[in-house]
Order: sequence, then C-alpha cells, then structure tokens
Amino acid sequence: MNGGDRIAGVLSRQGVRFLFTLCGGHIAPILVSAKARGIRVVDVRHEATAVFAADAAARLTGVPGVAAVTAGPGVTNTITAVKNAQMAQSPVVLLGGATATLLRGRGSLQDIDQMALMRPHVKWATRAARVRDLAVLVEEAFLRARSGVPGPVFVECPVDLLYAPATVRQWYGAKTEGPAKGLAAVAVRWYVRRHVRRLFEGAEDVASRRPLPPPPSPDPRRVRRAKDLLSRAERPVLLVGSQALLDPAGAPALADAVTSLGVPVYLSGMARGLLGREHSLQLRHHRKEAFGEADLVILAGTPCDFRLDYGGHIHRRATLISVNRSASELTKNRRPTLGIMGGPDLFLRALAGEADPRPEWSGWLSRLRARDEAREVEIEDRSQAGPAGGLNPLRVCREIEHALADDSVIVADGGDFVSTASYVLRPRGPLSWLDPGVFGTLGVGAGFALAAKLVRPEAEVWILYGDGSLGFSLAEADTFVRHGLPVIAVVGNDAGWTQIAREQIEVLKDDVGTVLRPTEYHAAAAGLGASGMVVADEDSLADRLREAKEIVRAGRPVYINALLGKTDFRKGSISI
Repeated sequence: MNGGDRIAGVLSRQGVRFLFTLCGGHIAPILVSAKARGIRVVDVRHEATAVFAADAAARLTGVPGVAAVTAGPGVTNTITAVKNAQMAQSPVVLLGGATATLLRGRGSLQDIDQMALMRPHVKWATRAARVRDLAVLVEEAFLRARSGVPGPVFVECPVDLLYAPATVRQWYGAKTEGPAKGLAAVAVRWYVRRHVRRLFEGAEDVASRRPLPPPPSPDPRRVRRAKDLLSRAERPVLLVGSQALLDPAGAPALADAVTSLGVPVYLSGMARGLLGREHSLQLRHHRKEAFGEADLVILAGTPCDFRLDYGGHIHRRATLISVNRSASELTKNRRPTLGIMGGPDLFLRALAGEADPRPEWSGWLSRLRARDEAREVEIEDRSQAGPAGGLNPLRVCREIEHALADDSVIVADGGDFVSTASYVLRPRGPLSWLDPGVFGTLGVGAGFALAAKLVRPEAEVWILYGDGSLGFSLAEADTFVRHGLPVIAVVGNDAGWTQIAREQIEVLKDDVGTVLRPTEYHAAAAGLGASGMVVADEDSLADRLREAKEIVRAGRPVYINALLGKTDFRKGSISI
C-alpha cells in the first residue's frame, strides 16, 4: 500500500462515492487508488468546479464531499469555492498535494505556504508529516467536517508520502548517488536516508474510523418555552433556512413537523422545495411585509444578516425565536427573545411534538396567502409583456416551470435572470434546489450540476445560468460530455451584467464594466461536444424546451441560449 491507497481506504470506509479533481503529479496516487477501490473519479476543467461539486454532493447526501487538487496553483484555485462551502456550512474534505517533505521552503516546484493560505477559510487545516499520519488525519478530517457547525477542512499531503516506498527511495537516492566526498557530503547522505526511513516508520498502522458525535440537540426546556411563546402568538411566521437541511435523510420528518405546526412558512436556500410544489402553509412573496406584521418570528437555521436587513425586517416588538447550530449566528445583529443552540431540524421536530396548531391562525394565513396570490397574478401579467430586444425573462421562467419534471433538480448560478427565476420556479421536493448560499458566489453551476446528476442519475438536472456567470464554467460542458452526464443548461443571455448595470447606470450614469456581447454560447457548447440551441422568439420556446428534454433523455447535455430583452422587474434589488 502506498500513501494514496491509505487515503483511498479512508474515503471508501466513509462512504465516499465520488472524488472530484483536476489531475496533477502531486496527487496522482490518490486518484489511481480511489479508482481501484471503486470510487468514481470525476476530473473537471478548473479546481473550483471540483470543490463546488464536492460541496453539492455533501448537501445532497450528508456525506462530506471530497476534492483532491495538486499543489500550489491547484490549491489557490480552490479558495473561492472553499469559502463558499464554509459560509454555506457544507462539510467538504479538500486534499491538497504539496512538495516533498525534505524540499519544503527550498524553492521546489509549486511550493508555497498552503497552510497559511487555507487556515482562515476552513474549520481545520493539517499537514501530514509521515505516511502513518495520512489515514489518521483524513479520518479526523471527516469527523471535523461534519461535527458541530459543518464546514470544509484541508489536509495537505506531501508527494513523498503518497508514492510507494521504493519509488520515493529511488527519488531521494538519485539526489545522493555516487561516492560521498568530504564530511559534508557524508552528513547529507546520512540525513537524507534517515529522513526517508522515518517517512515510512510505522506505516503498517491503520486508522480506525471514529464515531460521529450526534448533532446538537436543543434544550428541552427551551423547546417548551418556545411552545408557550407560540401558543400566545396571533400572527406567527416561520422561516426555514439551509441549516435545517444539513441532514438530508431527515428531510421527510422535517417536512412533517413543519406541516404539523401549522405556522405560515417561508423557505430559503436549501430548504426551498421542502414542502413540495404546492403546500397550504408555504408562502413565496412579500416576506418583508409578513415579518413586519408578525408578532412572533421563528428563524430556523438562518441568521439576521443582509437577507433580513440585519434584523430590520422583523418588527422590534415581535417575539423572536432563533435556532441555530452556530453561537455567533444565533445572535448576529439582533438578540432573540429566545435563543436555542442546536439543530433547527431537531428543534422543529421537537416543537411539533409539543405544540398544537391554533385555528385562530387561519385568518392570518389567509391574509398572507391573498397577498401572495395577488403577486402571482402580477407576475403572470408581467410575463405576458414583450420587452424590446428579446424574450421576457419571466416568460422564459414560466415555460421552464411548466417543463420541469416531478423528479428534477434546479441549480441556480447567476444574478438577475436566476433571481427572477426564484420568483417563478417551484422546486418539486426536498433537496431539489441548489444555490451558492449566503456568499452569493458566481460559478457554482457546473460543479453543483455535476454532483446532482451523479448523486441522482435519474433526476432531470437543470442549470439556470446568467450569461455573466456562465463564463466561469462554460468549459465544463466538456466535463459533462466526457463523463456522460446529460443536463439541461438554460443561459439567460441579455448581453450584460444586468443586476449591476441597472442600478449603476441610474446612479452613476455609466455602464462601464457591465456590457457583454450576445455571444453564441450554444455554438461554444456545441464545440465542446454538447448540444446547443438558440431561442430568440417566445413562440418556439416551449418546443425548444421539449426538444432539450428529449436530448438529455438520449444521454447528451444541452445548452439553450435564450436571448433576453431588458426589463425592470427586479429594479432596486441590489443587496449590500
């Protein structure tokens, strides 16, 4: 067994099915050994895509996603994706190659201080010093990635720990071959041989898998206190955030709990789709107004950050119950009336077991629903308008909504077009909506979709791209083709960074930096081996979507270049 095989053994024991990577000599033994153990190695065209894919795999399965990247630029290219996983609280294990242990700091190829670079962006960063460390540290990495508030971890794996002992001894022997002349040469030879011997000492030891501690349970006394506060409320509102879906297997029980509570509910992030396409309690619009009118608000797994105007959306006299695994997010920007440390999913299930829905809430719910329905009518009316210069993005999203299969996954990667889609599309079930999360990162699309199609091969996977965000991962069309992963990508092409341009032009009277071209992205995708089609008129839109579904059923990815006109539907929507 070489070091790569020891790492692959841990991955196999942890239930890892996919290893995302971009190849490099520093990490080759990990890839080869993983493949030999039946782990599917998925190689991509940019290291960020590998980490994005690992992030999405973790969200969809609950098992930490794993990416392996080579040293130096391979590691530095992951930073944005790693930070996205940290802020989204996704358990990701990043394996980074590194120069040989004896050459660190001496100017070898791609040798930088990777530990200093990674530490601020991960829960835990560590470096293996001997072969026997590898399995132990990777096992520890999985434990740390999942415990408490989940997040990414980084394990640096020097290249001389990964290859077979005979190969490594040959490398070092070549550096010291020939007769030693002089005391200094003798000392160097002795030191190198001693160093190599120590690299492999105790390498026969095998790390045992450590049990994962249970997720943090809420204090039962605080659950009962929440029940009392809820029982006195006349206008309660519940917001379920991404953190409530950290245990994907528990999604059905969580949905049952939310239904049992009978509280009007908004779903955000990974929680979108939790209650299916239609649910009597779920609301989609005018959340700010609802929070301002509510006398009790439950935040289950989301903080008072910019999305809630730093707590300003909630009336200052309202009772606020906040539930979170993170102590810092529990009280961020606004101290709750009742703060509960623990898994928000476990809290809601416990609260549902204690509380009874109140019939007095039906009038409150009807009021909110009437406002929701009025907004739906407004959106429908606006989707019928024909903006100058192209398709109405609302109409495009309406047609996608009609085309979505019951078993579909929607990946959101973009600004204005994708945000417009969030008003229209109705995810069909739990874990069927993937967006970057609080970091608002562009470029997640291909990686997220790769993972979604691998984890749920029978699902219909859609990527919604803005033409700006597509630039980060267009080359991954080649990855979908090479790995036989048929997805439908819809590119909302309005030839600009519209979410930025709309406000910039109005305030600063200049469009500098926001103008793109109506590029033939369908032709670029076709050049990379996928199918490509362009849609410029609304009459053919539904037909093109049906055609795209047929293409993916035949096993080929397809990119639809939807030429959009300009609208002011989301004017004033920039978040700061």
